[in-house]
Amino acid sequence: SYLNMIREENSRMLSQVENILRISQFEKSSNPFDMERIDIHEVIEDAIEHVKLIVESRNGSIDFSLDAKESIINGNSNHLENIIINILDNAVKYSTEIPRIAVSSSNLNGNIILCIEDNGIGMDKNTQKMIFEKFYREQNGNIHNIKGHGLGLSYVKKIIDFHNGNISLDSKKGLGTKFYITLKNDYR
Repeated sequence: SYLNMIREENSRMLSQVENILRISQFEKSSNPFDMERIDIHEVIEDAIEHVKLIVESRNGSIDFSLDAKESIINGNSNHLENIIINILDNAVKYSTEIPRIAVSSSNLNGNIILCIEDNGIGMDKNTQKMIFEKFYREQNGNIHNIKGHGLGLSYVKKIIDFHNGNISLDSKKGLGTKFYITLKNDYR
């Protein structure tokens, strides 16, 4: 199972690098990738499978309650899976305690709302304002001991924007972070 995880992570990382390189192309294109009707719950479950071993290696847990009755959207499953993996991965990386992550979905006004909550180190207000900027990394504390280039959440924001969705967060230093992703349901 570890060999399969390494293969999958290697493949995902190659895909992630390609996706990040495409960000500049996205900005110049009105139709950057193919969209189709997908079940976002299946995408979430696949993303959780990708990070499950990493979370378990830290004795952590991912609880999920996918309660949205309408979970079909018009989207790109590959990119959406990558952004959920990115947020889940950050929840593990930015946790000094045993990672506890909760993923939930609900419907509101023709939208599906995803909430990804962690018990990580959290962010102050200044960091929250900058978190979706390319190459932004928090300047305080030991944050630079954590590997990264500050591209992950910029990529997340771009993908959500291309899905005509919205991403927001609620965070307090030392008390964890909640990310909210809102996407339009597809009722065709």
